Amino acid sequence: MSLRIATRSSALALAQAGQVAEMLGGVELVEVSSDGEPGDKSRFVHGVERALLNGEADVGVHSAKDLPAELPEGLAIGAVPAREDPADAWIGVGNSLEGVPEGAKVGTASLRRRAQLLAARPDLEVRELHGNVDTRLRKLAGEELDAIVLAVAGLRRLGREEEISFAIPADSMTPAAGQGALVLQVRSGDEETAVAVAGAGDETALRELTAERAVVSLLEATCSTPIGVRATVASEAMSVDAFVGLPDGSEWIRDRVEGDATEPAALGAELAQRLLATGARDLLDRAEEFAA
Repeated sequence: MSLRIATRSSALALAQAGQVAEMLGGVELVEVSSDGEPGDKSRFVHGVERALLNGEADVGVHSAKDLPAELPEGLAIGAVPAREDPADAWIGVGNSLEGVPEGAKVGTASLRRRAQLLAARPDLEVRELHGNVDTRLRKLAGEELDAIVLAVAGLRRLGREEEISFAIPADSMTPAAGQGALVLQVRSGDEETAVAVAGAGDETALRELTAERAVVSLLEATCSTPIGVRATVASEAMSVDAFVGLPDGSEWIRDRVEGDATEPAALGAELAQRLLATGARDLLDRAEEFAA
């Protein structure tokens, strides 16, 4: 069958959809807009989901970290392809987080990144920086910034990996849930499309994403919450790490669980309960006040 793939029209979204098109073969790209959509990063998925629900497309391609924990009625995750590196990338002065000059000015729009940067380096001056990858890279060159932080995966998919000064280690910067992963979304009950996309799926990536989304869901986190979750599968074992903190880096919690990789949702739930037991709810509530 010839599939229609819905995608946003940004350079990164088109690059991601192009990768999926190569996996599936014989597809048509349907570009949709998220302009004027309300809300946080979840607005990036609304246009694609609308195209699916309206029958204008068969498959939606999303960055997994943009996909809200609760999917709209009538839509389901059809496949999660093999994952790209989920790490965060430092672009600018320095070759390690410890080696960055004191008081360096760093641009990011992410409260998660802000919280962890300031937790590790309280001396940094973190400035709010919005826009797509190209816009942020231009702002680094043109504004009074010493560095910016972006996802390694996005830079690689855009062929901009040479811009990376260093990847920030996960023990200093826990990635966003789903970072580096793509989700192929389909209509519930559309068995023909589900079968067609299943071959693009990767079991390891699906297990990691399932665990990470379980943590985010149970903590009732949003796309703007300062929380990082990273699941890692090695053979039949899985470890799940999480960070929850205040955007100013003054307080945070880090925790990890390990267990059976075939029970990713249960492991994610276990970690979420541990975080809640050590005060994560209070931190998240205070973080929401900070962002308001």
